[in-house]
Amino acid sequence: MKTMRNVIPSLALIVVLSACAVGPDYKRPVIDTPQVWRLEEAQAGGVADTVWWEQFKDPILNDLINVALKDNKDIRIAAARVEEFIGRYGIAGSSLYPQVDAGASGTRTRSSDLVDSPLPSYTKNPYSDYLTSFNASWEIDIWGRLRRTTEAALAELLSTKEARHSVIMTLVCSVASSYMSLRRLDRQLEIAQRTAKSREESFGLFTLRFERGLISELELKQVESEYRQALAAIPSLQKQTAQQENALSILLGRNPGPIIRGKQLDEMVLPAVPAGLPSQLLERRPDIRQAEEDLASANALIGAAKALYFPTVSLTGSYGVESMELARLFTGPAKTWSYGASFVLPIFNAGKIAGQVKAAEAVQQQRFLRYQQAVQNAFREVDDALIDQNKTREQLDIQKQQVEALRGYAGLAKLRYENGYTSYLEVLDAERSLFNAELNYTQTKGDLFNALVNLYKSMGGGWIAEAEKLTAR
Repeated sequence: MKTMRNVIPSLALIVVLSACAVGPDYKRPVIDTPQVWRLEEAQAGGVADTVWWEQFKDPILNDLINVALKDNKDIRIAAARVEEFIGRYGIAGSSLYPQVDAGASGTRTRSSDLVDSPLPSYTKNPYSDYLTSFNASWEIDIWGRLRRTTEAALAELLSTKEARHSVIMTLVCSVASSYMSLRRLDRQLEIAQRTAKSREESFGLFTLRFERGLISELELKQVESEYRQALAAIPSLQKQTAQQENALSILLGRNPGPIIRGKQLDEMVLPAVPAGLPSQLLERRPDIRQAEEDLASANALIGAAKALYFPTVSLTGSYGVESMELARLFTGPAKTWSYGASFVLPIFNAGKIAGQVKAAEAVQQQRFLRYQQAVQNAFREVDDALIDQNKTREQLDIQKQQVEALRGYAGLAKLRYENGYTSYLEVLDAERSLFNAELNYTQTKGDLFNALVNLYKSMGGGWIAEAEKLTAR
């Protein structure tokens, strides 16, 4: 009873100490962020959670995104990396529990008779030795070093999952932007080809008139110059189109090649997007979540490093049977066992532990600054995207009016020329301005679609979880 009275308080002390863990507990840092945006949270939440690419009403775009989410190599690499960190978390967590293993061995040995310590006379030579045993060891995590290490491993796992979400977010937005750019190039190519064909007809007509002496060579060269200008735009646009198809093919996990088309750029629906967002939405951005999990991991590793200053207590035990005769291996006299405890206290290590603590604290400071940077960058991206889509809409409206005005100007100039009120130079000027305005209008419309994509990307939100469901093969 006296022994039990001594043991019970000792065990109680170990349990109490094991509930403690040195080092700072993680708390989310306070970041100076805008408190009010120009939109209510409920409205923005709905926008951020929707499968937004379906709002463009192009089934081909939906199919391309689905293919990319299943076959893109970056997605599959990110998924494999998550599996890697699940394994690492399991390794770290296992150290909190007793480690038990079993073993068996059998040997046949002959010792020399010509050595200073030959075998006893009652021992056969050669002889056999058979052993079966169970071994156990357990490091008691009094100071929380193992728990802090496991805490860090869990944070690293969550960080890796958020990194995968970032890959999904970037992929969906990249496919959508690439497809919008491709349709914009298609439209610009159509404009260039239509303009070149129209100017080719004019050039042919003016060539005939020049050959009949009705116009000067100067007028002919002016018409030819405009024709060649439209022709020169075609190869450049064709080159960009092919390169855009190749880039999109890689995003789809395919070899470079042609891309099937859906609706024309003018046929796609421009979804209405709110003018502001609540700052709380940005907490769901995967890059911010990843930065915070990295910070939590570094914070836990400070505790693991500080725990090295304290003693390490381990329990070990072994039980088995050993015999030189296989037939007597499992008899009572063959039993073998041992148990014990070890206590290791660092006395002098020339500043090694202090260096580890200092390094861990420095890493934690780096992660804190990166977290701050990620938050600030998120607000900048959202603000940029809001400004971009708002001002691009205004620019598009103005350019639309400009195109309509130039079409009227070109028609009137041609009519004035045909009635002899002006030279063909005025017609060429009007058509040149119309050609450039149509190209610019199409460019701006493509920019507006991309601005909307960037806005959804900057918001993050529930749509990433919806996209993640589509990654299942």
